[in-house]
Amino acid sequence: MSTSSTRAFIDTMSDRHVGRDRQRLTATVTDVTVERQRALLVALDDGSDPAGVPISLDEIARLVDTAGSVAVERAVQKRPKPDPATYIGKGKADELASIGRALDIDLVVVDGELTPVQQRNLQEIFGVDVVDRVALILDIFAQHASSRAGRAQVELAMLHYRLPRLRGKGVEMSRLGGGIGTRGPGETKLETDRRRVLRRISQLDGELEELETVRATQRKARRRSEIPSVALVGYTNAGKSSLLNRLTDAEVLVEDRLFSTLDATVRRLNLPTGREMVISDTVGFLRDLPHDLVDAFHSTLEETIGSDLLVHVVDASADDPERQIAAVRSTLQEIEAHEIPELMVLNKIDRASPVAVERLLGRHSGAVPVSATKGAGIDTLLEALDRAISAEAIDVEVLIPFDRGDLVDLIHRVGEIVSESHEAGGTRVKARIPSRHTTAFAGL
Repeated sequence: MSTSSTRAFIDTMSDRHVGRDRQRLTATVTDVTVERQRALLVALDDGSDPAGVPISLDEIARLVDTAGSVAVERAVQKRPKPDPATYIGKGKADELASIGRALDIDLVVVDGELTPVQQRNLQEIFGVDVVDRVALILDIFAQHASSRAGRAQVELAMLHYRLPRLRGKGVEMSRLGGGIGTRGPGETKLETDRRRVLRRISQLDGELEELETVRATQRKARRRSEIPSVALVGYTNAGKSSLLNRLTDAEVLVEDRLFSTLDATVRRLNLPTGREMVISDTVGFLRDLPHDLVDAFHSTLEETIGSDLLVHVVDASADDPERQIAAVRSTLQEIEAHEIPELMVLNKIDRASPVAVERLLGRHSGAVPVSATKGAGIDTLLEALDRAISAEAIDVEVLIPFDRGDLVDLIHRVGEIVSESHEAGGTRVKARIPSRHTTAFAGL
């Protein structure tokens, strides 16, 4: 889906403040200067986690920057629960609307999930476009999705988000008909829009099923090769792509922005012992990641679900890495991948304070500190990966007939060779191999 269609979806190009007598903030992209929207960030503090509110606002500010806008002001409303009509309350909304006009705000971003009614009411009060956390993340995903599967997954999530919001426009248009209830031309338009969206959702579901069949075939092929699979998981911008590049020379796009890459990348990794594994980098996780996105990206996340080991990459320099760890594990549980063995990697130790790194190491036994960009700790990580994959390994000694060279190759790929010699009846191998592979040698 193109960026222009995404902007149309969240209606961020309407009611723009043009012709102002002041210098506007701009961004230069490929030698073309474009105007950046000025955003007001709004959060709700219900008292349950006051310390988390500024951290969440910092994250929203980064998301806004990634989407191509700039946050010029922040506001926090304290109330025990969201107002059903305006989320932050009518009085607070009026107050912030005055501030927004003074600051020449183009956009209001709410750090939460708005109902269609709340969104419509806030837009009427502010006089500019209002988007919530979900719409903002969807916009970023739409900009960064490059593969056919990624674009289809994002569009599907956007349509699921948009469908209930057609109701508000339908109510407004139904007044044109003057009938009882919702009769009239507006209702006809609403039902037409709904049918169009539902038809497109059905098409995308079918397209993603076809793509998932291809992915499943690829995963089965890797399974048949008996090569262990490892998935890099972690909070967005934790450095998964940088780590994959460092380990495998994958040349995956790396940017200091959230969700800079969405599509799964799979590469082979040769360990120091000579064993091989398949390592994949998938979409980064985020606190309160929209459920529609989790559902839409389920086929991509299958790379995680079907792995033998999860490498949980943590940004050790983050303001509150424990919150990010909790968010990742929550998402892993949601996709039913929480029971897969995990190896934690503390990345960006070159940016983190030694005290912070030591604190994390004390809380998470077995974690490996590294710097993907500097290369520090990579050798230790490779050794840890080797140990983790062979954690359930057992000692075997087998005499393999010369016509079963495939079994010798299997041991070399998945096991650790202790000794190997040629005898009259075949090749005698002593090795440590994962227990799940012992059935291949039954009867020898």
